[in-house]
Amino acid sequence: MSRSAADRQTRLTVLVALAANLVIAAAKTVGGLISGSPALLSEAAHSVADSLNEIFLLAALRRSRLPADARHPFGYGKERYFWALLAAVGIFVMGGCFSFYQGLHALRRDDDESPTGYTAGLIVLGVALVAESTSLARALHQARGKTGAAIDPALRTVIAEDSTAVLGVSLAIAGMSLHLATGSVVWEAGASLGIGLLLVYVAFRLGRNARDQLIGESVDPELHRELVGFLMRQSEIDNVAELLTMRLGMHSVLVAARIDLAPGIDSERVEEVSMRIRQAMCERWPQADQVFLDITNAPPRIGL
Repeated sequence: MSRSAADRQTRLTVLVALAANLVIAAAKTVGGLISGSPALLSEAAHSVADSLNEIFLLAALRRSRLPADARHPFGYGKERYFWALLAAVGIFVMGGCFSFYQGLHALRRDDDESPTGYTAGLIVLGVALVAESTSLARALHQARGKTGAAIDPALRTVIAEDSTAVLGVSLAIAGMSLHLATGSVVWEAGASLGIGLLLVYVAFRLGRNARDQLIGESVDPELHRELVGFLMRQSEIDNVAELLTMRLGMHSVLVAARIDLAPGIDSERVEEVSMRIRQAMCERWPQADQVFLDITNAPPRIGL
């Protein structure tokens, strides 16, 4: 699949998630204010955070495609990781912290009476569960067959958000149902605190992944071995002293190799050999669009 086609699919997945979250956030907010349910209000904050994050991800998809310029000679590919980091912060602050607040506030209320207006709230959560599951199914379908760094950070964020939303809605339904059954708000407060813990954990995982990519993460070990093996198979190369790689974006990898040329290669052929090897690497691995070779001549072998 081409880069533009993959980006269009990811953009559509994000738009589907955004539309679902906007509708669900409005419904949860109205239902939460009517019923006074802390679990439902926690889920409303969760959906609002997810909606804001989807806007971040759309910005990431657009900006990461900007062409390289004088200030950013390697392009804007890492924009995806930056906006993914902001999305993680949004999940933590708007979702996790608000859910903790709702849970603790409910416990301090000391309200053991059976709540009113929860029927509409449970209906809203049921609809939300169906919508979130549909969005998650689409994201998982797009990610099928991809692992690790091959998954777009925007798509990874949508999968994490939708998975968390399905679990969060399930917790909210359980908490509200137990509140109705027992008349104790403790169950619902516990559901809010559980949603908060879930959001904090997901935010941490997404933030850690984005941090690793922003700092500069190497390619996976298998690709690293393939690159070394390719260089060692070139007749002009005597030894690969060092190979450094860094992902510059979803479709861009920097490769820097320090290699020793075989003895006897004329200095005038060094540039020709270097260009041929770089072109061959780019043809075999299109994502390796930034290849730098530090070439030295190996000392002549002295026979014993």
